[in-house]
Amino acid sequence: MPTVELNGATFVYDDVGDRNAEVMFALHGGRGIGDRKGEFNAYKALADRYRLIAYDQRGCGETSLTPPYNFDQFADDLEAFRRHFCGDRKIILQGGSFGGMIALTYAVRHPHGLSRLILRGTAPSHHNEDDAFVTFKERLHKAPSASVAMLEKLFSDTVKDDMELRLIWLALQPLYYEEFDPDAALERTRTMHLHAETHNALFAERVYDVRDRLKNIDVPTLVICGAKDWICPPNHSRYIAEHIPKAELLEVANANHAVHVEANATVVSAIREFLARTAS
Repeated sequence: MPTVELNGATFVYDDVGDRNAEVMFALHGGRGIGDRKGEFNAYKALADRYRLIAYDQRGCGETSLTPPYNFDQFADDLEAFRRHFCGDRKIILQGGSFGGMIALTYAVRHPHGLSRLILRGTAPSHHNEDDAFVTFKERLHKAPSASVAMLEKLFSDTVKDDMELRLIWLALQPLYYEEFDPDAALERTRTMHLHAETHNALFAERVYDVRDRLKNIDVPTLVICGAKDWICPPNHSRYIAEHIPKAELLEVANANHAVHVEANATVVSAIREFLARTAS
């Protein structure tokens, strides 16, 4: 399990593909909940053509618990990764959910580093949280062990500890998949590294909002979402695709937030076609 020291933190990462190939970074979602494995496994088939690197972000997964935890820092960490592995070369950047928010932050903060941008089930501002409450209440029957109070806590800095975060995550998982597998959810929840410290810091303020800067993103962009995404509803992906000048949208029917898992072949095929068509 390789590690690298960047910006004062020790990052764990996975790296596959030809070392001379164009580099694609995949950013995982989940503020203190997610890790690199989901994105890496979803996109590793692309390693036949690209070098794929996925890492546990600061305070997530197996990477060190090294503050500060904020959007700008996470974007700056990605820039440090780019310089470490690629020098001055531009990268393909894929981000899902919270990782998509970091990808957008990177795109407006370090535009010189990008060749293409791929976003999955994400939002350009914190307002997806308001829409998620509406969707949650409509679909509460799908997650009988979850409550509105749990979702309020998920979108706040009041999670008591790692165990409470783990239990909330388990209760909410039926909402993420149209074909929910409870045994797979149990295994995911058992094996994941969850960090309430990171989660709380990243939800301490509702400040994330890049809507007025989307027009400045000047690279080909593919926006992917599930038509039934509950936590980052499709209207947010549509907004991104409408406001980034070179963006296009793939909305996958009958797929939820985990569209990259539920419709993996469709998503990977679309990414292949997009990258081939937009290669310089």
